Amino acid sequence: MFDNLSDRLNSVFKNLKGHGRLDEENIRAGLREVRLALLEADVNYKVVKEFTSRIKDRALGQDVLQSLTPGQQVIKIVNEELTELLGGESQGLNLRAKPPAIIMLVGLQGSGKTTTAAKLALHLRRENKMSPYLVPADVYRPAAIDQLHSLGDQLDMPVYPSSSDMNPVNICLDAVKEAREQQYDVVLLDTAGRLHIDEVLMQELANIKSECAPQEILFVADAMTGQDAVNVAERFNELLDISGAVLTKMEGDARGGAALSIKHITDKPIKFIGTGEKLSDLEIFHPDRVASRILGMGDVLTLIEKAQSSIDEKEAEDLEKKFKKSQFDLEDFRTQMRRLKKLGSLEGLMKMIPGMGKMKDQLKNVKMPEKELARVEAIINSMTKQERREPKLINAGRKQRISAGSGTTVQEVNQLLKNFEQMQKMMKGMVAQQSGGGAAKATKAVGGGSQKKLRQQRKKAQQKNRAKKKKKK
Repeated sequence: MFDNLSDRLNSVFKNLKGHGRLDEENIRAGLREVRLALLEADVNYKVVKEFTSRIKDRALGQDVLQSLTPGQQVIKIVNEELTELLGGESQGLNLRAKPPAIIMLVGLQGSGKTTTAAKLALHLRRENKMSPYLVPADVYRPAAIDQLHSLGDQLDMPVYPSSSDMNPVNICLDAVKEAREQQYDVVLLDTAGRLHIDEVLMQELANIKSECAPQEILFVADAMTGQDAVNVAERFNELLDISGAVLTKMEGDARGGAALSIKHITDKPIKFIGTGEKLSDLEIFHPDRVASRILGMGDVLTLIEKAQSSIDEKEAEDLEKKFKKSQFDLEDFRTQMRRLKKLGSLEGLMKMIPGMGKMKDQLKNVKMPEKELARVEAIINSMTKQERREPKLINAGRKQRISAGSGTTVQEVNQLLKNFEQMQKMMKGMVAQQSGGGAAKATKAVGGGSQKKLRQQRKKAQQKNRAKKKKKK
């Protein structure tokens, strides 16, 4: 999302680093470029003015001008100020009230409220071990009610049975009462939206707030709308006193102005961001991590969290046992590929690795293997369960059937089987190396020797042991 802004800022910092010493003129020229980069990213002009003013005051201090690495000092200042602009530190939901806690989602039509309600429910069930209750209160768009019921079915979550002829305030009140009786932990109210703010809508939302007293009122905004999302957020905050914001479609090519402006304009934090179309694509908003991404410094913590969330501990143990017994088959291989895809696009993951974001130009001609992985999975899916477990069964006739079923060629099927066979051999070698731990240490101690020398050393050691035993007898 912040690609253009990242490119511009990195260009500015490169120029600053090029100067052995910095003076006021260098810094002012650099800040002029930073200002233009932020304005191009659709950041509110008042925010840009205050942001660059703070950086200027700090950058012109003697600590920076007299530093041996002034360019790096300026980058450090920009990183700290950018983190502060985005909210300083992540803020969670206030759900400490007596159950059920109530979360009210508000925003304009098309901002992604209904999908966000389902994503947030899944997040609360996974991370907070809570039992959510979804409430469709948008009676003006019948499809919204159907959509939330459909999402509830996908997640196997209860949804309040509202209909378009009911009063939204009564829906919310009755749903909260129902949730209390059924002992649900949290209620998510999916309220109505409009194409633009009007008095009727705002009065209805104010009534729901007054009657239900939600602990959280989250403003849901489409990050693609840029400055307009900030103006709407400001209006909702004035009328409802929102507790935070959720930015959707952050995976798109929006310039990032909304994310960089909302906190400063409303003084309310961004709490979550939607990063994709899947119901699991919702992340807690971490200002420091986003600032690091913008400046091309990567985001290792988020990368680790993504990996941990996709790894099942029991599955990992079972897989390790299969490795040791050399029983890793094509079914296991397919499972690992699917887990890799859950982490997101490889291009997105690479941006989280420090330094990789700056190599975008060098990597632009490199073909990302997502399509290749999809082709490999299609081939494996076209095999029978027995063939996936015993690839040696696949003869010429079976290869023809598999290639026809997967829309690939026999050569591609052959290539996959050949690659998998090589991988199995490599795994067997790794397991053998690990199981001979003492031998490996011996090899290391003598600076690494051949397998033949290793066997000779092991044989001598065994002979010595036998000789000792004979002497004892």
